[in-house]
Amino acid sequence: MEFLTFASSSSGNASLVRHDGAALLIDAGISARRIAQSLAAIGMTPDELDAVLITHAHSDHVAGIATLTKKYAVPIYASRGTARFLSCAAPVLRPLDAPCTFELGPFTVRCFATSHDAEGSVDYRIDCADGSVGLLTDTGYVTDGAADTLLGVDTLLLEANHDVEMLRSGPYPYHLKRRILGDFGHLSNDAAAEFALACVKSGTRDILLAHLSDENNTPERAEYAVARRLQAAGLPVRLSVAPRSCVSDAHVVTHADLRQAR
Repeated sequence: MEFLTFASSSSGNASLVRHDGAALLIDAGISARRIAQSLAAIGMTPDELDAVLITHAHSDHVAGIATLTKKYAVPIYASRGTARFLSCAAPVLRPLDAPCTFELGPFTVRCFATSHDAEGSVDYRIDCADGSVGLLTDTGYVTDGAADTLLGVDTLLLEANHDVEMLRSGPYPYHLKRRILGDFGHLSNDAAAEFALACVKSGTRDILLAHLSDENNTPERAEYAVARRLQAAGLPVRLSVAPRSCVSDAHVVTHADLRQAR
């Protein structure tokens, strides 16, 4: 199984899981044209997508949905709370009752609630025979559902949205700072580091930091904060930062048992 990001920032988010000829797009927060270009860069077309999984209805996660569903008959999966805001996708919309587990081709998909200021916000874990990918972004804290679902996942896309001191001393108005720092906002670098450590102790070996703020974080700050915390685990970990607006390197997802066998 391979995992890639096409975009990861406050301006737009989209990522892809593919295995054995099947492919799932997670979020469509960039234009349908950019999605098609990103797929072309890895030898695919939008017609080859088996489904799109939506985390929530903020524009940086759904901006491309209207055009994508107009041009391509790809099923769109979203929580019922999110589905209410996706009328443009009604003919292909598949509402979910989170938490839930369902099958899509070779994938088992687990959907769980997050804590964000968007109705019905969720994230996902995707398993296949080779391994597992988990996503946790756009949440003010790590919910019980997130921890129960993601601990020990082989590859983890993890939000490290902001450096707390950069945010507090930066130019954002007070109400926006309060929103981001609150329980319905975003994970800080320090919060990401704590959850990353818990996941590594449970078996995670590949972490990709995501959804970094353009104004309140830098890739260097995010990676340093998490790497410093992970050193205490004494375990091998691949740690990187998702590019803001271009296709990432492919992360080959391998289950722990298969890693040991090799």
